[in-house]
This record gives sequence, C-alpha cells and structure tokens, in this order.
Amino acid sequence: MIRFESISKQNSHRILFLDASAALNRGEKVGLVGPNGAGKTTLFRMITGEEPPDAGQVSIEKQVTIGYFNQDVGEMEGRSAVAEVMDGAGPVSQVAAEMATLEAAMCDPDQADRMDSIIERYGEVQARFEELGGYELDGRAREVLAGLSFSQEMMDGDVGALSGGWKMRVALARILLMRPDAMLLDEPSNHLDLESLIWLEQFLKNYEGALLMTSHDREFMNRIVNKIIEIDGGSLNSYAGDYSFFERQRALNEKQQQAQFERQQAMLAKEIKFIERFKARASHAAQVQSRVKKLDKIERFEPPKRRHVVAFDFPTPPRSGEDVAVLKNVHKGYGSKAIYQGLDLTIRRKERWCVMGVNGAGKSTLLKLVAGGADPDSGTVTVGASVKMGYFSQHAMELLDGDATIFEQLESTFPQANQGSLRALAGCFGFSGDDVEKKCRVLSGGEKARLVMAIMLFNPPNFLVLDEPTNHLDLDTKQMLIQALEAYEGTMLFVSHDRHFLARLSNRVLELTPDGIHQYSGGYTEYVARTGHEAPGLRS
Repeated sequence: MIRFESISKQNSHRILFLDASAALNRGEKVGLVGPNGAGKTTLFRMITGEEPPDAGQVSIEKQVTIGYFNQDVGEMEGRSAVAEVMDGAGPVSQVAAEMATLEAAMCDPDQADRMDSIIERYGEVQARFEELGGYELDGRAREVLAGLSFSQEMMDGDVGALSGGWKMRVALARILLMRPDAMLLDEPSNHLDLESLIWLEQFLKNYEGALLMTSHDREFMNRIVNKIIEIDGGSLNSYAGDYSFFERQRALNEKQQQAQFERQQAMLAKEIKFIERFKARASHAAQVQSRVKKLDKIERFEPPKRRHVVAFDFPTPPRSGEDVAVLKNVHKGYGSKAIYQGLDLTIRRKERWCVMGVNGAGKSTLLKLVAGGADPDSGTVTVGASVKMGYFSQHAMELLDGDATIFEQLESTFPQANQGSLRALAGCFGFSGDDVEKKCRVLSGGEKARLVMAIMLFNPPNFLVLDEPTNHLDLDTKQMLIQALEAYEGTMLFVSHDRHFLARLSNRVLELTPDGIHQYSGGYTEYVARTGHEAPGLRS
C-alpha cells in the first residue's frame, strides 16, 4: 500500500535516512519508534507529500485515501465541534457542502430562471449524499466525540472556545470519522484521559485500514500494533509483533551481533598473530600469503550500536513521620458544583496512591488540596511531621524563567551544586551537549516537563505529589522515570493516564466516582482484577 524504497533524507547537517526501505501493507497496524529527532514526523510528511526524500521514492497505491493526524491542529473557530469533525469526513463532506449551496440557491429569487437545473442537480447530489451515508454522519461524529469524552454541550459549542488539548481531540475525531484506507497518527494518545484512551484503543483495533502511528504509551501501542518499524541510525528496521516483542527481539539481535563480532575479532587476532610471527620465514611464505589474502576478502562484522540509555539514581530522601498527609471531613466545591463532601483520607509513609476518576471528578483538586495550592471549604488537610513535599503539575512548567538557559535554571535553583553533577542531572533527563544552552522559552512541552522533573528530583523530597508526570515524555525517559521511582523510598500521591506507569508504581488506589469515593489496598493491577474495569468511567 505504502512503500519506502531506498529513501535518503538529510535535515540540515543531520542524516535522518540513508538508503532505507520499509512497507506499510493493507490491514497492518504499525508502531513507528525511534529516539526524539530520529525522523518519525519527517517520515509522515514524506508520505503526505509535504517533504520529498532526497533520494529514493515513497510510492503509494492509486486511489488510496490517507488521513494524517499530528500535533499541529491549526486554527479552529466559528462553528461547532460536530461541524468541524464532519468537515473532515472525506468525499461526503464535499457533497454536504454542495447540498448546502444548492439549498441556499433554491431559496434565492434571483436564481428562479435556473431553478429546474438546480433542483435536478440537487436530486443527484442528495442521492450521492445518501449513498455515502451522509444522513448518519452527524450521529457518527457525535459517537466519536463522545468516545473522546466530549459532553453534548461541548459538541454543539463553538470549537474556538475549547482549550488546545480539546482542539487536538477534535482534529483526531476528524481523522477517525473519515476512516481512510491508511491512517497516520502522530502521538494520538497525548492529551487523552484514560477512558478516552481505552475507547480509542478499541476503535483502532476494529479499524480495518492500515495504521502507522507513534505513541509514548507502551501499553496503548502493545494492544494495537502487530508490527514495529524502528528508525535506527538512518535505517528502517521492521519487526513482526508488538512493542514488547520488538524490545526483546532487538536485545536478542544485539546480543547475537555482539557475539558474532567478538568471535570474528578473536579469529582475526589469531590470524594476524600467525602472519606477524611467520612473515619473515621463507618456509611459511605461502601460508602467510594465503592468510593475508583471506583477511582481505573477509566481510567485517560491526559491533552493535551503543544505545544511550538514561538512568537516574535517587539520593535517599530524609525519613518522614508515619502519617504523611491526613484529610478529615473535607468539603470542596467550585460554584454550585460539589467536588468533595466529607472526604477522609490518610496517606502513610511509603504508600503510593494513584488517584482515578473521569474528567471533572476532582483528581487535580485533591492534589492541590494536599500540596497547599487550594484550601478546603471546610474540614482539615494536615501534612505530617518532617514531610518535605515535591509537587509536579502542568502549572509548574509555567514558572520556569524563559530568559534563562536550561543550565542557568539548574544553577540558580541549586547554587551549591557543582557543574559536573548538574550536567549529569541534565543528561539523565535528556539534555546533553549543547542542549543545556537552550533558553527555557523555546523548550517544547516535553522538554519543560523533563526540566521541572529534574529540578524536583535532584534533591528529592520524601513526599511526591505528581499530576500527570508522564505527559510529553518519550518512551525512554518515561522508562527511566519509572525505574527511578520504583527505587524511591518516599511516599507518592499521583494522577496518570499511563497504565504501565500506574501498574508499576501504585500500591493503593483512590477511585472518585459519582457513587462515592472508594479506597483499594493493592495497586492498579489488583484494582483492575477486583473491579473488572481499567478506569472508573468504564463501569458497566
């Protein structure tokens, strides 16, 4: 369906692809992986024709329709979310637009002399509209938007009033409604809550077209893809299987390549030693010459490329008291909406609470109450003795000094630390070499999140309050963070829509539902087993 044939592509001085080949076949669901900057988005842009390869070609079968979702959603305003989504539904939306024009013409007295031809054309267009399922389009658009957690009011309201994250969902819904032959999704799981993520997962499983997607959510990728294409050092390497299979297979391939390289190196050393020892002896001249010719013809094996794996070791935080935070009879509301009515919660040392609930259930509000960013309307929130808190929220990223470089931000925050330790810290969170000279104002959302996380964890608190800490983090940084937090000896209260993160790190679950607040001992995996659902909004 789509083939990359010996493509090469250079971006400024960096070679992204060199004589690389791969294919997306009908019915395949492919995960595209590679480090940041490897060329994933460039590959998408080559398929859509926005960027040509420098050499080679991208070939697409005739009549194949392609839908491309990326993070740049453009301007949206002046019409409802439903209308915006329906506008992206492919040929049917063009037919609908012509119908609307003809309907207006039929009501226009100035067009009276053309009315017979207008009515005739309207009949043709209406038949085509019906054939394409146009009359079900509104219902289908609303079904997709509902799956992405839109309320009826949001569907019918001006799309321009929505936040960037919700506009992102509208752009995604346009592609899903279109149901093209091939879908290109660049980070579709960003900005989605857990309920929307699970709905999208099911939608893509049932989608019959070809899918090429990137995602920083390994669980989401594992459940959808049946093939991985990895961008690695300019090549496109294909693996049949999900992301976990790819990781295992890549590690096995590298191990075999290393063993092959070492065996060859041992053989070469032995041959060279023989040549050096006997090259001056006439009696061995023929043997020496034969071995020299043999060495010249041998194809040399390369060692596997050394992957830059980030790792971060937590310094041991100071010990807190046993009761880290206690909420008693807490009431909290916004306007006429009550969020909490008589909430009681005790968080004890070394407990790791994940907070779950649908949008608007009060997850972030709870974290703000505990962190002191909001006050209860009544009741008490008490932080225990010797508790040193670290609070990560999306708001924290706005507090960075835009005029400072990454390194200057670290230096001003930790004036007593030496440069070596600060550079090592920056490296752990993906800022190496000249990256530390970037101004904070030009950082992407993911880079800001990593910098705030680095600042918080350098001199670690004994109580971490984390609101969606994995948003924008790539797979490698997320894995590093999970491994670091697994070894962390403090207490945690967190919100996340990443199921891998939830399963690895929680040992308590607080579930916020319209029926009340439920506490579960055991982590997210036990919660799923006990309740039979992966998120509160998916109750049957």
